[in-house]
Amino acid sequence: MSVTTSPPLKGIKVVELGTLIAGPFCTRILAEFGAEVIKIESPDGGDQLRQWRKMYAGTSLWWYVQARNKKSITVNMRVAEGQKIVRRLCADADIVVENFRPGALEKWNLGFDQLAKVNPRLVMVRLSGYGQTGPYRDRPGFGVIGESMGGLRYVTGYADRPPVRLGISLGDSIAALYGVIGAMMAMHHRNVNGGRGQVVDVALYEAVFSTMESLVPEFDVLGFIRERAGNALPGIVPSNTYPTRDGKFVIIGANNDAIFKRLMAAIGREELANDPALATNAGRVARTAELDGAIADWARRHVLDYVLRVLEQAQVPSGKVFDIADIMQDAHYIARGMLEQHALPDGKPMKLPGIVPKLSETPGATAWLGPRLGEHNAEVLGALGYDDAQQRDLKLRRVI
Repeated sequence: MSVTTSPPLKGIKVVELGTLIAGPFCTRILAEFGAEVIKIESPDGGDQLRQWRKMYAGTSLWWYVQARNKKSITVNMRVAEGQKIVRRLCADADIVVENFRPGALEKWNLGFDQLAKVNPRLVMVRLSGYGQTGPYRDRPGFGVIGESMGGLRYVTGYADRPPVRLGISLGDSIAALYGVIGAMMAMHHRNVNGGRGQVVDVALYEAVFSTMESLVPEFDVLGFIRERAGNALPGIVPSNTYPTRDGKFVIIGANNDAIFKRLMAAIGREELANDPALATNAGRVARTAELDGAIADWARRHVLDYVLRVLEQAQVPSGKVFDIADIMQDAHYIARGMLEQHALPDGKPMKLPGIVPKLSETPGATAWLGPRLGEHNAEVLGALGYDDAQQRDLKLRRVI
């Protein structure tokens, strides 16, 4: 197998107008695979993500991941001269990604219709809480709202407690992935089918809603509302999380008929393995509590390492619940290149998550970490024809 030196998106120019999570995560993926991503930030401090969560030497550690391979320039998009810079950047761009509230770019004379006049081939990815149309379009919407309206929060947690938040901003990330997919489809249509540029309209709630499996037909046909079920997988048995003797947890998914028999034999419950009433999932669902109890009793008597070893030998899908310390020392993560070694600006070593997906011929790569605010002003503005004196003047007047 040969690996080419050119990344798959080499030659693709992307202008990022977004902040925080959804828009910048979308462009991060494009940058990881070789697109030139020019991130436009406010001269007044830049993207707020630079100051979010854990900091090191005045900069968020998250920033170095989210903005890797991007070029940072500062532009005040609220003034006419700043808008002119953005339009000049977009004149030969392939993709623009933004996640402002609908109507904001139009107010700044940077909407799709305005940019398409200077570049009819432009693809604009627009990520927002509720989409560019509809009665809710003007409402502010973050990932947490998308997760709630999309149905995810309602089914997350335990039936006797309020819905819970997932540990990450999953709604933003799902929307970002749809943004990448939409951009690639629009580019293919433009480049292969002779089409024009177009808008990729991604609403956070719709991105979440699209992952919600069978909720719609189950309610529409049967009137069934899926409820919170904790760690169990409703209607699929056995599939749950079980505590072990050393205070850890094992996840076991033995919902296939043959796997169920192997699991019962492995934990010494041959009578359950050979019970005809438990030969199919429907029979097991009727006895969920009994089966979960049997598995839990066995797991509680043993430490996690022993439990995992027995289950692996029996070819039963299982795994421990990884925290980040487990991940950082896991042999499989390391072998798959999912922990990249880099260095912070002062030389301090720092690992970053590896790049997904893995392409056999044109893999993605980390060329540099998230840049300083405005680090690429001279390079990018110089390429647009602004000489040193003009750039100094723009800076003095807070245009950049």
